[in-house]
Amino acid sequence: MSLSRQGGCLCGAIQFTATLDNHDVSACHCSLCRTWGGGPMLAVHCSQAPRFEGAPPSVYRSSEWAERGFCGHCGTHLFYRLTGKDDHYFPVGVLRGDADWQFTLQIFVEQRPAWYCFANQTREMTGEQVQAL
Repeated sequence: MSLSRQGGCLCGAIQFTATLDNHDVSACHCSLCRTWGGGPMLAVHCSQAPRFEGAPPSVYRSSEWAERGFCGHCGTHLFYRLTGKDDHYFPVGVLRGDADWQFTLQIFVEQRPAWYCFANQTREMTGEQVQAL
C-alpha cells in the first residue's frame, strides 16, 4: 500500500500531498493538543516536507520546539511540526481515503485526563520520555 496521501482543509483552500513514514497512528494527550483540537490529537508521521497547493497554511508557534499549521480561512488543523525540521504530524482525519491505520502509540500519558481511556493496546510514553528523544 502506498504511503503517499492527499489531504486538505474543510473549505478546500489548502490541499497537500504527504509521504507518510508508515501507517501508525499516535495519540498525543498533552494539554496543548487537547486545547488546540478539543481532545487528543490522533496523528500520523511524515519525516519529509509535504507539498502544499492553494493557499499557504497559517502557522502558529505553540512552543519553543513546535509549530501548528492550519487553514487561515476555515481553521482546519493541518499539522504539528517540529521547528527546524521537516517532521510533520498530520491529524489522521485530514487525509483522504481509507488506509490500513494501526493505533500504536500514546504520548504525554501523564497529562491524559481521567475521564477518557482508549481500549487499544499501545505503547505509552510520558512527556519526559518524548522530550528525551
